[in-house]
Amino acid sequence: MSDWPILSLVTFLPLAGAFFILLIRGEDEASLRNARHIALWTTVLTFLVSLILVVDFDYATSNFQFVEKHPWLGGTIAYHLGVDGISMPFVILTTFLMPICILASWVSVEKRVKEYMIAFLALETLMVGVFCSLDLVLFYLFFEAGLIPMFLIIGIWGGARRIYASFKFFLYTLLGSVLMLLAIMAMYWQAGTTDIPTLMAYDFPLEMQKWLWLAFFASLAVKMPMWPVHTWLPDAHVEAPTAASVILAAVLLKMGGYGFIRFSLPMFPDASEFFAPLVFTLSVIAIVYTSLVALMQEDIKKLIAYSSVAHMGFVTMGIFSLNRQGIDGAMFQMISHGFVSGALFLCVGVVYDRMHTREIAAYGGIVNRMPAYAAVFMVFTMANVGLPGTSGFVGEFLTLAGAFQANTWVAFIATSGVILSACYALWLYRKVVMGELVKPSLKYLTDLTPREIAILAPLVILTILFGVWPDPIFNIMSASVDNLISTSISTASPAIDPAAIAAR
Repeated sequence: MSDWPILSLVTFLPLAGAFFILLIRGEDEASLRNARHIALWTTVLTFLVSLILVVDFDYATSNFQFVEKHPWLGGTIAYHLGVDGISMPFVILTTFLMPICILASWVSVEKRVKEYMIAFLALETLMVGVFCSLDLVLFYLFFEAGLIPMFLIIGIWGGARRIYASFKFFLYTLLGSVLMLLAIMAMYWQAGTTDIPTLMAYDFPLEMQKWLWLAFFASLAVKMPMWPVHTWLPDAHVEAPTAASVILAAVLLKMGGYGFIRFSLPMFPDASEFFAPLVFTLSVIAIVYTSLVALMQEDIKKLIAYSSVAHMGFVTMGIFSLNRQGIDGAMFQMISHGFVSGALFLCVGVVYDRMHTREIAAYGGIVNRMPAYAAVFMVFTMANVGLPGTSGFVGEFLTLAGAFQANTWVAFIATSGVILSACYALWLYRKVVMGELVKPSLKYLTDLTPREIAILAPLVILTILFGVWPDPIFNIMSASVDNLISTSISTASPAIDPAAIAAR
């Protein structure tokens, strides 16, 4: 496989599908059906090709694999792709979720279907490119270009306040990234390269590390998003179509956490240790404050959006615990949250397609009409709470274990977020699903269709599978995390087997 540009294929195959959709003429039903099918089979094929990466991946090495490098822009910047144990899970998560998003949009998107599918395929290329890039400029281009299709998806196919939400999303994330661009320029002037593996081994002066860390933090914190720059996320989620909310929560938010692990820790290790108390403070505020805000929400989507901010607080807390348990937990939490949060937004989309409202007060007792839906929603609610036996437990437990080693008070306060998450998640489930069916508008609801079962079933399986058997994810990232700790984190704690912790 070494001579086969498989990463380029996985990255740009969705664009090929978008090109074929562009060739479709007309707006009749047959044309729209063809656009949907091309988008679906393109994303399915991309996922199948990406599985080759898993099959041929060498779990024993921390080196970048499937590397492709070609001169670009006069040789100053390279077209440089590669994956390791840190980026691989995010590539697979992205390609896995895209066919599900296309299926989720099969019925709900009725206008400008071809343009919608093209936007989603372009977005997939840009997201995969972010995780595969091994050149800072190439990373930045993919990172920023991803804003454009999401901006269009929210602004064109979103809800009543879609223009406000799309511009708020775009401006927040773009303005934060301007400082990252300045930092990339400064790193090039200092080190003479934008090659990520080279920069990971470069020893920047301490004072420069601090400024570079803050510049990257300005962009990555907005992307996560961290408190207090999180306010764009609830608006974007509420107005975005269901599939866009899935991608926003499951993949785009993870770019912030990925950036911290890929850049902040290995390139600015001393600054990361220096600013860890700041990150701890913002993380625990996010966990507690946004959980309390979630308890006050009347819109289902907005409640889940605030829940995502709280769960990302666990991620940043784990990353900057600067030990094996914390980083393992943060990585696992991001992958698990990708499944669980995406599934929760899909569950909201199921009832929204029937009732055309997301108000919590409009529901109640739907278990009497939709028992299969109630069971599926319960699985994801329990995973969101962090119930043992679900994937949500593994990541939260390890991040708290890592935080406890770094700062017991941080771990103590963050643990209250687990209790608060149970409060808002179970309250939502009780209000929407349980009780008597008294509202006349709910008496004609139908249970999950075969298409909706096909969408949700894989997520149910993975949520439970990784809850009881997290080894596949840990095995992929183990060597890379070991290398990160040994080369970049001087205060690393002795490594332990995370799967053994999860089993307890």
